[in-house]
Amino acid sequence: MILVTGGTGLVGSHLLYKLVEKGFKVRAIYRSKKKLDAARHVFSYYTNQVEAIFSKIDWVEAHLNDIPALTKAFKDVTKVYHCAALVSFDPNDYYTLRKVNIEGTANIVNLCLANSIEKLCYVSSIAAIGYGEPNDTIINENTNWFPEEDHNVYAITKYGAEIEVWRGVQEGLDAVVVNPGFIFGPGFWKTSSGSLFKKIYKGLKYYTNGVSGYVDIDDVVTIMMQLMDSSIKNERYILVSENLSFKEFATKVANEFNVKLPYKEVSKIQLQLAWRLDWLNHFIRRKRRKLTKQLAKSITENHFYSNKKVIEDLGIKFKSTDESINQTCQFFLYDLEA
Repeated sequence: MILVTGGTGLVGSHLLYKLVEKGFKVRAIYRSKKKLDAARHVFSYYTNQVEAIFSKIDWVEAHLNDIPALTKAFKDVTKVYHCAALVSFDPNDYYTLRKVNIEGTANIVNLCLANSIEKLCYVSSIAAIGYGEPNDTIINENTNWFPEEDHNVYAITKYGAEIEVWRGVQEGLDAVVVNPGFIFGPGFWKTSSGSLFKKIYKGLKYYTNGVSGYVDIDDVVTIMMQLMDSSIKNERYILVSENLSFKEFATKVANEFNVKLPYKEVSKIQLQLAWRLDWLNHFIRRKRRKLTKQLAKSITENHFYSNKKVIEDLGIKFKSTDESINQTCQFFLYDLEA
């Protein structure tokens, strides 16, 4: 039995389909029944037999900090994919992020140890990898994380979650950690990367030239499954297809949609002013933060990530971002017309 946490999220839902399709016996954790429809919808991209395949999953309602429910979910489980996480860059969510991402991961690790789980795959993020020394041009799996840097709250808690996984490894757990870049794929158009496709389709005016790593959801789940089926253990892997500036990525998406390209560059000075105004709006009107100091800084910086290790160890060939963007845009338009 394979257990998947975060089964109704972007990574979890696509992973579940592939696992069931390959005949694995699967149990998945979800937080609320209304989120099951999102996972069901992802299945509809790949098959006309949605209910037949979806019904093969043993769904368990549980939170990452609900030990009794998690204990039941671990019954007869041999392998675990830990995909569940809270994503937020709002400093006001810091303690909630710690509770879910760090404490929740610690609970999963402890239960893996208690149940003699064969292998754990933890879905981390490139946010949990440091930027290294000032002269480092390429970020890889060995790049140092410097805690004194001004990291965003999401990155801090994903790094803390990784520490829990490595603690489990020291206690005898076999594990692999994947650090995907900006994951994009179909199914969640109101959140995460899906909301960006939606904004570009409606007409996104602004862009920055900051560079980061991008990767297709299909590549992410395929690599996760290959790692779990391999003899590889206690390693981490950066999952990035290409390093692109945000302008390049947004332009590719806009061209696929045949809509107006982003045409106004946002400067560093404008972003510095914007995050301060956003903070003031939060302070006075109690509005939720949309742009933080750390986020404003990161989206103008150039961070180039190496995918050399995973290519050498697995022989994987990543999809080009052009192909991935084309497929995601087609699914978006399909949903728009449905």
